[in-house]
Amino acid sequence: MEPRKNLQRIKELYDQKVNIIKYLKSLENRGHNTTEDILISYDFQAGSYIRGYRQKKDLVDEIGRRIADAVGRLGPFGSLLEAGIGDGVMLGAMAGQLPCRPERIYGFDLAWSRVKYSRQFLAERGLRETVLFTGDLFCAPVKSNGVDIVFTCHAVEPNGGREEEALRELYRICNKYLVLVEPAYELADEAARSRMREHGYVTNLYAAAKRLGYRVLEYGLLGISVNPLNPSGIMIIEKNENGETADPLCCPLTKTGLIRRGEAYYSRESLLAYPILDGIPCLLPENAIVATHFLDD
Repeated sequence: MEPRKNLQRIKELYDQKVNIIKYLKSLENRGHNTTEDILISYDFQAGSYIRGYRQKKDLVDEIGRRIADAVGRLGPFGSLLEAGIGDGVMLGAMAGQLPCRPERIYGFDLAWSRVKYSRQFLAERGLRETVLFTGDLFCAPVKSNGVDIVFTCHAVEPNGGREEEALRELYRICNKYLVLVEPAYELADEAARSRMREHGYVTNLYAAAKRLGYRVLEYGLLGISVNPLNPSGIMIIEKNENGETADPLCCPLTKTGLIRRGEAYYSRESLLAYPILDGIPCLLPENAIVATHFLDD
């Protein structure tokens, strides 16, 4: 089955509480999650994390406070980006508790519908000026060293087996620090590890960072999780470059700059255009439109 041709059928299964990623994997007898699996599953889930937040507000706000404390200790910074923003819940819970809020805040997610929901949630939290767009954390539409601090919260999670690939890209786009709040497989008990393996979660993020030669300042349990069987670890990687920019967005395929023209972003260098859907820039590689005469009068 081609998933994008059968979204109504997948929606029926989602409404029946079927695990969509598991279902899509079973169709091809795969043991790993693909980007397409993750995109479709999480797009259907849009809004569910906001509903969950309202039921567990105190718990999620405490998680946000701990992340804010860790980020705040890294010193002053001008820009912050959450890769894999989801419904915007963690950015909303965390940014308001930072000791000093940065001038520029960004967020992207693979699923367009989740970006739509995050825009609404962040506006409610006083973060209306956050720049939001769709993007793939393996091919981010962000310039190298483009944002001072990049952080994730269980966004790398479903990409088991791609730990090094994810780290390389997230490290590329950060300017000072990379803060990863992800499943702590190495620090979990066997019940949690078994569940992580079953769901195709990352299992060696810390080991991958060490293999890549990154300077890991901190790695340990966050000490609080929404699900005890999915304990959160926090890993802080230092980079400290000097490339932070006021306009970090770029073409995800060529990493060249973008200009806005009407309801699209365009790269003069790559000659590719990216649509803006309901005010949300769609900057996934598959969104690229060949438009060599886009700027012609």
